[in-house]
Amino acid sequence: MSGFRVAGWCPDAWRPMAAGDGLLLRIKPRLARLSRDAAQAVCALAVQHGNGLIDVSRRGNLQLRGLDHAGWQAALAELLALGLVDADPLAEARRNLLVAPGWRDGDDTHRIAMALLARLNELPVLPAKAGFVIDAGSHPQLLAEPGDFRVERGRHGGLILRAAGRAHGVALAPGAEVDGLIALARWFVQSGGQGRMARHHAPLPAWAAGQDLPAALAPAWRPGPCALGMVHGAPFGRVAAPVLDAALVEPGAQALRITPWRLLVVEGAGGDAVPGLIDDPADPLLRVEACPGAPACPQAHVPTRDLAIALAPHVRGTLHVSGCAKGCACTSATTHTLTGRADGQFDLARDAAPGAPPCQAPLTAQQALDQFASCPSAELPDAPCL
Repeated sequence: MSGFRVAGWCPDAWRPMAAGDGLLLRIKPRLARLSRDAAQAVCALAVQHGNGLIDVSRRGNLQLRGLDHAGWQAALAELLALGLVDADPLAEARRNLLVAPGWRDGDDTHRIAMALLARLNELPVLPAKAGFVIDAGSHPQLLAEPGDFRVERGRHGGLILRAAGRAHGVALAPGAEVDGLIALARWFVQSGGQGRMARHHAPLPAWAAGQDLPAALAPAWRPGPCALGMVHGAPFGRVAAPVLDAALVEPGAQALRITPWRLLVVEGAGGDAVPGLIDDPADPLLRVEACPGAPACPQAHVPTRDLAIALAPHVRGTLHVSGCAKGCACTSATTHTLTGRADGQFDLARDAAPGAPPCQAPLTAQQALDQFASCPSAELPDAPCL
């Protein structure tokens, strides 16, 4: 399998990334939440300056696609006027913060995230993809999501500071959470850390080396009514701007929350389905990941999403269709992983991440569909919305 290029940085509004369908502009909503008016303005920008498609990223961000240079400049100006982008490009680049999306005003997640946002200027210069996770609800929601410097609920009920790649964390005194995050980030840089914390194997300083484990993971979120409003699934993390706008005009809709699970929460909305979004918790697409694929991504060797849609009803367990071995849509292992090859075929691996050694000879898209269709599909296990 041919190699792929790792960009080593993530796009934002000041620094868009070139994709196969134009520039990709990332918006980082503070605490992963936009008012209804702001979310509708983003939909309008996607149509006016891009190709009308919006991606929901694994970091709880939104991405506008298909912009040209002039469209990017115009969208940036409007985002600045709306207050959705920091006027300082360095401050915008530093604001890599993933929060548990179920937060409420004044709770620990909200309190700590707001305090960290107010002190971003105290952080050292970190690698471009380094980020923070605030997961301080009654049970962690983000244990499987990437993030380098983490505050989480511990098994004994208090909050812990944990470095990614380490199973244990250290207990935090109330009010000391942001001090701990900043200190851990500074230690990472001073000890020669590069890239991601999970790959930095220097021994932690004594003050950060605790024996506290995170609490048990909270139940997975699923589409449907919930305490906050209505949860909608975005197939493969993509939604057309008019579809999202339709969800935002539902009776009672007040705001939009973006999760790292390709789910969007419309606060205050009722339980009505929105065409173009997933509202059935048993929809087989919820078990399938697929990157944009070719030609939308210049590194992808093959188209991905049409095949993923065709395979979804036949999948037993989970499936990832990746355009190359980079695995942007899902870096963890899935039950079945199809990785695109430079010759236009796919490598199939089991219980593996993209790029893993295949378990059989390469498959064409039709051969993959024939093989999966010959096996009975599995029922989706029951799971609560929140």
